[in-house]
Amino acid sequence: MIAIVIILLLGVGLVALPQIWIHQVMERHARERDDLGGTGAEFARHALDALKLGHVKVEATEQGNHYDPLAKAVRLEPRFMTGKSLSAIVVAAHEIGHAMQDEMGLPIYKRRQLIAKQAHAATMVGQAFIWSAPLLMLLGKSSAALIFNVVGFVAMALLSFALQVVTLPVEFDASFNRALPLLERGRFIHSHDMRPARQLLRAAAFTYVAGLLRTILSIPGFGGVRR
Repeated sequence: MIAIVIILLLGVGLVALPQIWIHQVMERHARERDDLGGTGAEFARHALDALKLGHVKVEATEQGNHYDPLAKAVRLEPRFMTGKSLSAIVVAAHEIGHAMQDEMGLPIYKRRQLIAKQAHAATMVGQAFIWSAPLLMLLGKSSAALIFNVVGFVAMALLSFALQVVTLPVEFDASFNRALPLLERGRFIHSHDMRPARQLLRAAAFTYVAGLLRTILSIPGFGGVRR
């Protein structure tokens, strides 16, 4: 019993601590600063135009900061869209990094997009397995319902794990091979801001490390100790 509690605490710590650190890093540099070159949206527009990506839009969203390859749009949360903070500019730079990957046709980015589409379709099938379990239980009163539930859960967990694995190098590339050089040669932040900017880019990458750990712990054999 004690061993199970320890394992649970370690699992929670592995997932929660990176998220807490990421939140603290983002908030630490989220204060408004008049000495910066502009807001997150202004930086994004300026940088995209300089990169000859004028066709890529900059839009506000409530669905989390991201780049939409279908709409060709960098989307930022309101506080990063209109905020004149180091966090706003660095987050915008990270999403521009994805726009650069898309424009270049970077193999790891294309592979990630392909797997994401396949994972979405497979997740729908997995959910159908899970939702059909109660009906099978009522109609057949057999172990088929349990089997359907387990198969659906395992399939979705493994697909999520695979997606996170291919996402990690994409995110690190967007942060350090695309966004960092963009910030270093730009004029929106000062040279003394580069050290915290690297920390912010690292925090953005570790968001996906935390997601990968959470997925691993949900897979039977790792997360099964929660029984």
